Amino acid sequence: MNKFFMAAIFGALTGVFLTVQLTGPLIAQESKSVKSTYENLDLFGDIFERIRSSYVEEVDEEKLIESAISGMLSSLDPHSSYMAPEDFSSMQVQTRGEFGGLGIEVTQEKGYIKVVSPIDDTPAANAGVQSGDFITKVDGESTLGKTLNEAVDQMRGPVGSEIIITIAREGVDEPFDISIIRDIIEIKAVKARSEGKTIVLRVSSFTSKTYPNLEDSLKKEIELAGGIDSVTGVIIDLRNNPGGLLNQAIRVSDAFLESGEIVSTRGRGARNAERYNATPGDLTNGKPVVVLINGGSASASEIVAGALQDHHRAIIVGTKSFGKGSVQTIMPLSSDGAAIRLTTARYYTPSGRSIQSLGVSPDILVEQRSLLDNDTKTAERSQRFEADLKGSLSNDSLTEDERKLLETERAEQEATAELRNEDYQLSYALDLLKGLATLSQK
Repeated sequence: MNKFFMAAIFGALTGVFLTVQLTGPLIAQESKSVKSTYENLDLFGDIFERIRSSYVEEVDEEKLIESAISGMLSSLDPHSSYMAPEDFSSMQVQTRGEFGGLGIEVTQEKGYIKVVSPIDDTPAANAGVQSGDFITKVDGESTLGKTLNEAVDQMRGPVGSEIIITIAREGVDEPFDISIIRDIIEIKAVKARSEGKTIVLRVSSFTSKTYPNLEDSLKKEIELAGGIDSVTGVIIDLRNNPGGLLNQAIRVSDAFLESGEIVSTRGRGARNAERYNATPGDLTNGKPVVVLINGGSASASEIVAGALQDHHRAIIVGTKSFGKGSVQTIMPLSSDGAAIRLTTARYYTPSGRSIQSLGVSPDILVEQRSLLDNDTKTAERSQRFEADLKGSLSNDSLTEDERKLLETERAEQEATAELRNEDYQLSYALDLLKGLATLSQK
């Protein structure tokens, strides 16, 4: 087996190197490089043969080669990896918006598995897993030293089975265990609701369903509001959205832009550069837009935030995003169903900036605030006003319609204030849009 394996590699390499022999000096340089490569491949073959023949136990040759390939890819960056047939199949299912598992997006950092973000309404999210958590153990077995794929395999299992993950969290002195029941993860890519006259679009992932969900949800909310003229603005909530398909990030960005570049990708050579531009048509007819981001907003989420920010189409509110500015290409390998995920390009926002390791910085930095304590809430509820005083004068200057409008506006304000205790960042965005709408009326 190994003879055929090495012969195939040698044949492929010979073809590659023959195409770059251009001039005399270059030939010598390339010949030296080829020799070094062949020597290293000989070394690999020698080690493989020694393991196969001399290891204390009989080894699975196929798994040994797969492990070598996995190590080669994982040494490049955290996002390049080998996918065995079952992993490739699982990935394809995931991008369609339905898969089995815990419901977390993970990466690798400092040798451990780090949670990029939990997916909304999944077992992991409901169990309290948070963005930034480190998974140090799975069912008592350490994840240190394991590849990302190996750790993910540890976390897979039958639907309905229990898994215990050990979490190390910043600000918590000791690691702690979380019990999670595995389940089928059905991703609801977009959830829409209205807060007063503002439409809130919660985009939790970028699967093949994301743009269709967003378009349908937005149109329904606009219709319920009585038309786009009755809408103050739109909030796009990308917090803890780990990303996904590039084409969906482009389509979501395009939904709020009339023209201009959305994103560009640049690979190793000039031929691998691509630009993606917006097409005419804004689903909101130019209504103000606020985008919410945080440290769990990654990849495709950052493309959307960066595009709308650079075009001054939206105000970005929250905290700095994750900073994944690379593009991975899935390359099927053979008829057996295996593939590799290889980082092939970096992406750039319309202004030409790369957010790799830097993230998208919000226009307005707003940290999430903890809930108000009970004493504060009690004090707010016990406050008295002029109208509460016995015998106070009534206000007869308003018509009945004006009074009803005032009461409606006040109810909306109180609802936003109550939301401030639950989700400070979102309430800030609502207040911001209300202020923009007020200014536009002057």
